[in-house]
Amino acid sequence: MAKDSDGALQVIGVDLGDRHSQVCVLDIDGEVTEESRLSTTAAAFSRHFGGRPRSRVVLETGTHANWVHDLLAGAGHEVLVANARKVRAISANERKSDTVDARMLARLGRADVTLLCPVTVRGEDLRQDLGLLRARAGLVVARTMLVNSVRGLAKAAGHKLPACSAASFHKQELHETLGGALAPMLKILECMSHEIQSYDKALESLCEQRYPQTKLLRQVKGVGPLTALCFVLTIGDPARFKDARAVGAYVGLVPRRDQSGAKDPQLRISKAGDPMLRTLLVQCAHHILGPFGVDSDVRRFGLKLAVRGGKSAKKRAVVATARKLAVLLFALWRSAETYEPLRNSALAKAS
Repeated sequence: MAKDSDGALQVIGVDLGDRHSQVCVLDIDGEVTEESRLSTTAAAFSRHFGGRPRSRVVLETGTHANWVHDLLAGAGHEVLVANARKVRAISANERKSDTVDARMLARLGRADVTLLCPVTVRGEDLRQDLGLLRARAGLVVARTMLVNSVRGLAKAAGHKLPACSAASFHKQELHETLGGALAPMLKILECMSHEIQSYDKALESLCEQRYPQTKLLRQVKGVGPLTALCFVLTIGDPARFKDARAVGAYVGLVPRRDQSGAKDPQLRISKAGDPMLRTLLVQCAHHILGPFGVDSDVRRFGLKLAVRGGKSAKKRAVVATARKLAVLLFALWRSAETYEPLRNSALAKAS
């Protein structure tokens, strides 16, 4: 491997582990010159990489990838983060081990970086703000599990609790025989609901103060501050995508493909990208297609698909609507235009 335009001579593969990481160094001729194991800590990585000349370092996506990327990039290295979902040469290796994985990452980084399907690492400020959304989502999941637990325990005792929202569930009146066991759980639910409301206020304030572009996305009825903020934080820089339609694939709302010869089966969606954003988009699609959704091109598109019939027509319509919504939100963000719900229908009628 000749010296590249950035001056990188070595290619280093790093298989990140929770406690220890494996390092493999290739020289300019592709020969292994060093294999070592170090603790997965900032101090250990700083000592190991701090004094090295500029090199190309290849990592995989994972829990530690972000901070390691920032640390090594700050030390002057070219850092590539491979998409672990798409590097089959590692995940499908029959002789898989930390050493083999580190070697493979280094060799792929030396041969052709496109084989790594490298991901764009978000800035630390975006990751911190996205952490607020993830913390809230985790609390919502925990509250749902606790609500289901209370309902299940009450039902097992012969008392079915009435339907209500999760936010007001702690106000339920329990039968006297259940108070001793379930009253403490209701207190915890009250506290959880209060904290979720605090998160909501903080995220709303974040939208107004730091991410005013979310207002463009919230022009679409059914898209609230959570979805708008998650969309902006997940995409990061809209210039990353030349075509708005690529956003649908980025969030995993397009079908996978396994075409070979005349065989091209219809598969489920890829579910690539951020699962939280995909979930929020699907929830928005449910609202848009539901009884409270307002008339719009997106709603008409989804309802048209839903009435085609078939076993999974409604599910497919929801996914297709979520994908179309993602494209619409990106287009509104990039163009900064005023949203016209029936623009396409009006143009079609005029023509």
